[in-house]
Amino acid sequence: MNLLLTNDDGIDAPGLAALRAAVAELKPDRVVTVAPAGPMSECGHRVTTGEPIRFERRGEDLFAIHGSPADCARIALRGGILGDFKPDWLLSGINRGGNLGVDVYYSGTVAAAREARILGVRSMAISQYLRKDLELDWAVAARWTTSAVRELMQQDVDDGEFWNINLPHLAAGVSEPGRVHCERSRRPMPVRFASPKEDARCYAGVYAERESEPGADVEVCFGGAVAITKLEV
Repeated sequence: MNLLLTNDDGIDAPGLAALRAAVAELKPDRVVTVAPAGPMSECGHRVTTGEPIRFERRGEDLFAIHGSPADCARIALRGGILGDFKPDWLLSGINRGGNLGVDVYYSGTVAAAREARILGVRSMAISQYLRKDLELDWAVAARWTTSAVRELMQQDVDDGEFWNINLPHLAAGVSEPGRVHCERSRRPMPVRFASPKEDARCYAGVYAERESEPGADVEVCFGGAVAITKLEV
């Protein structure tokens, strides 16, 4: 099994290191990382077509791309930088913050997985919901990711379908949460703005205050379970 890893928090992000640790437990034949050179969060499915996309080799099977997460998927799968490497799966994450409900339209993490599926490669996006009152343990996130990824790799997905995984943020020492296959919430984000200046607005919506339909991914993840949704291109 060959795996291609990317994210939207940047190549040096701790969540990407946690994803590498998570997939190492699956004993893949080869793992290649092609990720943005710096943070590209909330850039959606932006792609670069009108200018060159620079890249750097940061190590063996490690490439930094000066572009978006979707650019990373495109360069890795169609840009010729990986030679004859053919990934069985692209995994994007582990994002620092949830990608639930309508987040999938804003998320660079999800965009990379979507782009891979457009290009015919099975894919997953993995995100870690954050609570301000709790410390985040990336080693725990990695263990939960290993379990979820192992399960989903055994399940069929049709052409144009890919997985979106959201890990809950639980107190230290709790047992591994259950995994719930659910629908994606269609409720809007709490879009509110503050006015620090007469001619400026600052986003003031609170992520944890968002609404959700009963049983949808927001409620599942906020309630302490791993929320798994199947998305379509």
